[in-house]
Amino acid sequence: MGEIAVESCRLLPAYHPHYCQEVQKNSTAHPQRSSLPLPKPFLDYLECSGISPSIYSIAQTLPRYIRVKPGFEDKIPSLEIELGCKLSPLSWLQGFYSLPHDAHIASSEAYRAGKIYGIDAASGAAVCALGVLEGDHVLDLCAAPGAKLCMVADQLGNSGTLTGVDIARHRLAACRTMLLKYGLGKYCRLFVADGTSFTLLPSQQGLVSIEVESTSNKVVDGVLKEWTSRRTRKEKKRDARLQREGGKPELLFYGSSSGVVGLTKEQIFENCCMIERNCSENGYDKVLVDAECTHDGSLKHIWKYEQWGWETFERRVLDHERLASITSLQLQLLTNGFRLLKAGGTLVYSTCSLTNAQNEEVVGKFLSGHPNAELVEIEECKKSDWPCENGKLPHTVRFNPLSSSTSGLFLAKMKKWH
Repeated sequence: MGEIAVESCRLLPAYHPHYCQEVQKNSTAHPQRSSLPLPKPFLDYLECSGISPSIYSIAQTLPRYIRVKPGFEDKIPSLEIELGCKLSPLSWLQGFYSLPHDAHIASSEAYRAGKIYGIDAASGAAVCALGVLEGDHVLDLCAAPGAKLCMVADQLGNSGTLTGVDIARHRLAACRTMLLKYGLGKYCRLFVADGTSFTLLPSQQGLVSIEVESTSNKVVDGVLKEWTSRRTRKEKKRDARLQREGGKPELLFYGSSSGVVGLTKEQIFENCCMIERNCSENGYDKVLVDAECTHDGSLKHIWKYEQWGWETFERRVLDHERLASITSLQLQLLTNGFRLLKAGGTLVYSTCSLTNAQNEEVVGKFLSGHPNAELVEIEECKKSDWPCENGKLPHTVRFNPLSSSTSGLFLAKMKKWH
């Protein structure tokens, strides 16, 4: 137990070997109480990372948040009656409402009808920071579980495209379910792929599509028509062959206006591969990299381990090999997301970790190797007076659960120059 904590103390910092000792000196100013019976290895990890255990004292009382789809705001009073609680609009994040931590939205008619969905306000801020505009080509490089993906799709309006990527097929399938439930899949395509090596750029206008009869929702001679969940054995074999050939991504879902219908999958890969085209000119307008992390800032996630067992937490999160690799993975995701961004485009990097090692240090290391990347101010934060704190790099921000009443989140917004 103790050895893992000591190892994490050394391995988490990306490139400041004495960081652990410094934060231990500074952490004594923080209260050290928590309502959760946190295990010693996790307490050691928190101390090493300069995180106060007192943050977890509000894990069971943190408000829930929902986003109401545009146009449904007038139904809030009836939703309050159905849920039996007051919904408080957030002054700093349009369309978001807070409700008591024990409110159950899944049984409500609004939820079943796809008019509301649960998403933490801090996660909503990450999407807001992107500044999505109608007509943008947007990439969500770590798309699961899908709430942020839905919010981006809502903001696109009636133009542009949205590409969602995730390495876990079952988690990406949940994204597909959400898009279909909320009627937001028209401009979206989903790929099962490794975000560190994903290479497909947005579908561009002018690609030659093949005209096929519109009498059935199926693939005709390899040409993609309207998406359907039903696939023939022939289609499944073709998809498996395509994935074997060069490890191509799996196209799990595509909307009717995502630039896919009328093409074969071979055409998609030929026309959209970054090897064949210039990313600076044909890349994405906006990229969101909500990177895999230790989730130590997601209080509800940490609380689940009280039921699942802290042994599971130590195995999944505090394992020294995982801690050693997580910052490397984050840097690779950030690097590839930036590579797929067009010149003048915007990238937002976020994690729900509270550690410097997974946030400022990853961003700092990335910036040191990319002179064409620049941290820029999150205008929405200042304009709407977000309840967040300054990060340790210029223009970065942090949501601290104790002061924001949201999950913990780090945000960095970058521009790509020629």
